[in-house]
Amino acid sequence: MQGKILIVDAISTNRIVLKVKLASAFYEVVQAATADEACVAALRHDPDLIISAMALPDCDAAELCRRLHRSPQTRAIPIMVVGCRPNADSRLKALEAGVQDVMLKPIDDTLLLARVRSLIRAHNSAAEWQMRDDTSRALGFAEDVTDFGPPGRAVLVGSDAHAAHNWITQLRPNLRTSLQFSAPETALRDLSPGKVPDVFILSLATDDSNNSEILRLLAAIRATAITRHAGILVLQSRQDPGLGAYALDLGADDLMTDGFDVAELTLRVKAMLRRKRIADQLRATVRTGLKAAVSDPLTGLHNRRYAMPHLARVAEHSAATGRSFAVMVADLDHFKQINDLYGHASGDAVLVEAARRLRDNLRGVDLVARIGGEEFLIVMPATPLTEARVAASRLCRKIGGRGFVVPGADEPIKVTVSIGVTMGGLRSKQDTVENVDANVLLDAADKALYSAKMQGRNQINLNRPAA
Repeated sequence: MQGKILIVDAISTNRIVLKVKLASAFYEVVQAATADEACVAALRHDPDLIISAMALPDCDAAELCRRLHRSPQTRAIPIMVVGCRPNADSRLKALEAGVQDVMLKPIDDTLLLARVRSLIRAHNSAAEWQMRDDTSRALGFAEDVTDFGPPGRAVLVGSDAHAAHNWITQLRPNLRTSLQFSAPETALRDLSPGKVPDVFILSLATDDSNNSEILRLLAAIRATAITRHAGILVLQSRQDPGLGAYALDLGADDLMTDGFDVAELTLRVKAMLRRKRIADQLRATVRTGLKAAVSDPLTGLHNRRYAMPHLARVAEHSAATGRSFAVMVADLDHFKQINDLYGHASGDAVLVEAARRLRDNLRGVDLVARIGGEEFLIVMPATPLTEARVAASRLCRKIGGRGFVVPGADEPIKVTVSIGVTMGGLRSKQDTVENVDANVLLDAADKALYSAKMQGRNQINLNRPAA
């Protein structure tokens, strides 16, 4: 399943129609008819997304959002509201309460599913970083994440400079942020590391004249290292469900389909800045706050002290969500010979470069840790078996495909790696998911590594998945 969605609507036919659409896209669906039922179901099922009607028998969607936000167990679940075209006040009220989006009937199926994918993707990414933060707290090193910080930076990108400056004039009194205009061709060209926008507002033209350029810019923002964590809001001057869906699938975080509205855009940008600020704090905690205690000083990777509690938390999260995850142990082949032939300084250089290649060829949410002399642990949350195989094979190629430049050697030396892979969180025959001990998973990956070594090295081996 792609994820679990809770539908909240008093009208059963509405729930059924929406369930059919979501189930056809391989989502697991849970239903509730009232806000009270929804709060209970959210605690019981931990959905990845809640889709609610605007009006419910016991309250409106804004109040449901406030209720869910009061509970630590449900406050992070994204909420999307679906309803008939409401007045502006009800839409703004829902957004102000914390609802991520309000979609109005009739809803294009392609746009609906793209928005669902976008919200669940953002939720899963935030959950993985939060899990890293939980690991830090278990070790006693994390600081509290606050919703306070310096004013953010936003840039409005569009081809119509006159309209853009008019919008900025209306937005500035309501936003505690630096807000500038940029043409599409210069939006990334003049950036410096200290002046990277927190939010990009990308305006699509009514006549489609700049849409291709804006969409290319969207993809470039996501692919550029210094901007890939920025929030992206796409503003459509006219409704185009296919184009909106494409923008969301390219990586847009938010979409306004009804043109410029100063009150709505203000709320959406404020929410995006708040999420960006919190995400930045979580990343900073993980990447810098723990280095002294839980990092390997040679490679800069996490060490065993960090890796094992993190693996345990990934297993716990998998047991709760039903998502499988991959555990790998990678060991450099014939590493002792490198030390013997070229010296320990060369061996250290190989370890540093191997660590870099492993880290650079995995996702940001994946963990790479050095747990022994030339041994690395890799944990990939929310990863199916097929993706784990592809990732392990890619890592083998990245290590062995290009020589290592080391002191004491005239030419780059050949280094290869063997990788043992095991899977956690796979469903058992009883259709349940068991929480597997971190040491059991590590032992299973070690056994797979041993088999890879016995089969000739420079290859991967998969052990029996741990259910």
